[in-house]
Amino acid sequence: MVKRRYRNMDPDARPATFGELMRWRRERARKKKDMRFKIGQAREKKPDYLLQNRSDFTLTWIGHSTFLIQMDGLTIITDPVFAGRMGLDRRLEKPGLMLAELPPVDVVLLSHSHYDHMDAGSLRRLKGNPILLVPDGLGPKVRKLMKRNTVHEVSWGGHVRIGPLTFHSVPAQHWTKRSLTDTNTSHWCGWVIQPAVGNAGRTVTVYFAGDSGYFGGFRGIGDQFPDIRYALLPIGAYEPEWFMGAQHMTPEEAIRAFSDVKGRVFVPMHYGAYHLADDTTEEALDRLLAEWRRRGFGPERLRLFKHGETLIETME
Repeated sequence: MVKRRYRNMDPDARPATFGELMRWRRERARKKKDMRFKIGQAREKKPDYLLQNRSDFTLTWIGHSTFLIQMDGLTIITDPVFAGRMGLDRRLEKPGLMLAELPPVDVVLLSHSHYDHMDAGSLRRLKGNPILLVPDGLGPKVRKLMKRNTVHEVSWGGHVRIGPLTFHSVPAQHWTKRSLTDTNTSHWCGWVIQPAVGNAGRTVTVYFAGDSGYFGGFRGIGDQFPDIRYALLPIGAYEPEWFMGAQHMTPEEAIRAFSDVKGRVFVPMHYGAYHLADDTTEEALDRLLAEWRRRGFGPERLRLFKHGETLIETME
């Protein structure tokens, strides 16, 4: 049976060839980078508050692309990865909250199958009995892994309602691979979380971009969801740009994507936890802040989290 292979909106955005990978490896071996700069841990963490919260909106950065989001009584986690290693490399900093500190999870959002976004050990150890929302093609693998959980595959443009919230699958520009033979046999996506129709008392809409290169689809997301308050966008793993450009954004491109989706607050992610490419945490932040100032965006629209930091909005 021929396996379906998924594509990007831009047909030229494709996985690297073996020759390109080897060229990058040779370049990487000659580079010397200072990895001492750390994002750091939040001074005050709130695991007890998160455990009992049923009403306030909260956003907690655990690290990399893992956020704990609480909205309208539901606890949601994005791309849960608590692994101490990624391949041969140790994690740069411990997660902002450990698995044992998390409240029971109601919904898991997976953006794609890469190991730094879908970690089997982390998924199995989540508290609660979460519903998992995954891109097209990833359902069989996740159902095999999470035998007792409900798993929904959602295509780009599709949505699932869970309680008072609607979860929309939106396009991204990336690729997938977990073994030698499964390249692009499952899709990739971002997620928009918004109050369901008839739940007008809640006004927070969150966009989780997953993992993506810059592409024209961001404008379509902004047009479809004009009320995005928090845009969670990746800024790391972009160097060398000739190799990473189709799959990961530079900090400057991430700001362009933020402008495209018309977000009110930019929350950077996908940096500071793993050394996946040749850029460093410090370089990513320096470029981000320089471009933010150049564009004249106000500081109140950029939220840089420490690991384990929680933003709280009291909902009345």
